[in-house]
Amino acid sequence: MTRIALDAMGGDNAPREIVVGAVESAAGLSDVKILLVGQMSRVQEVLDDLPKDLKRASQQAIENGRLEIIHAPDCVEMDESPVDAVRKKKDCSINVAMRLVKEGRADAFVSAGNSGAVATSAIFNLGRIPGVMRPAIAAVLPTRIPRRPILVLDAGANMDCHPDWLVQFAIMGNAYSKAVIGRTRPKVGLVSIGTEDCKGNEMTKRTFPLIKDVKDINFVGNIEGHDLFKGQMDVAVCDGFVGNVLLKTTESIAKAMSYWLKRECFRGPWRILGALLLKGAFRALKSQMDPEVYGGAPLLGVPKTVIITHGSSTHKAIYYAVKAGVAAATNDVSGLIAKSIAEHAEDLKQK
Repeated sequence: MTRIALDAMGGDNAPREIVVGAVESAAGLSDVKILLVGQMSRVQEVLDDLPKDLKRASQQAIENGRLEIIHAPDCVEMDESPVDAVRKKKDCSINVAMRLVKEGRADAFVSAGNSGAVATSAIFNLGRIPGVMRPAIAAVLPTRIPRRPILVLDAGANMDCHPDWLVQFAIMGNAYSKAVIGRTRPKVGLVSIGTEDCKGNEMTKRTFPLIKDVKDINFVGNIEGHDLFKGQMDVAVCDGFVGNVLLKTTESIAKAMSYWLKRECFRGPWRILGALLLKGAFRALKSQMDPEVYGGAPLLGVPKTVIITHGSSTHKAIYYAVKAGVAAATNDVSGLIAKSIAEHAEDLKQK
């Protein structure tokens, strides 16, 4: 059974949406146990206020040992300084949940809370995989081709990067794409403003030859923004500033397109009729573009599974983030990354 330490107090919609997502995960995912970490009274208040079906599911999950509440007296607010909060609030929900993973009482950590605090707590409590210079957040985004998403890293852990960090991001992303997404030989690209190796800023121009020389990496060169969603690429490497802007822009465009479609489809009776006929197609499109399905982003480079999902997560996003945590823990992604980093240690030393 995979044990997930879930931060009940993290995110704009905590604790209610987190608790609902925890119940749905415990009830809907096989061989999973949720350790719900947060302020006991507030978590219990949400459980008591659930609709009948969810309340019944939560009671069954608790009785069957699939759901357990672990008290954490404090929490980290979204606008707090990550380092200060993690250091001063020793028993905040993020730290308590992360210690469960460190102590072997949980196999993975999931949070919709302050991403900087999650990354800081992971490094403080779990450390880094030997040889890893900087952990990176890896966001999974949909593409034109069904079931062939693209992995973008770093998506926000490191705003300013050195070229050798990006080389490691390529190595870690390659390992994750193989283990979890199922790509046999992932195509790895470096995000830039042109496909030619002479284009880009100073960092990308210095990074290009370094990744190109790494053995066992199927490096296809520079990729531009319009290449990301064609379904021809598996891993996109960039610094955390570019990756975070890219991620949030993508989510915003998906929401804008949904709004535009709704607005235009209800302008007149003929359009309404056409929209009804296309209801199935619209539902499928929404499902493919839904950021909540792809919201669970692993923090690669730490020795245990840590999943960060966006602060506005609903219960649906929490369910899929838990699912991502189960997949990463089951496939021992951290172990595979450790092995890959060790295998490339000599290459990185030479650079």
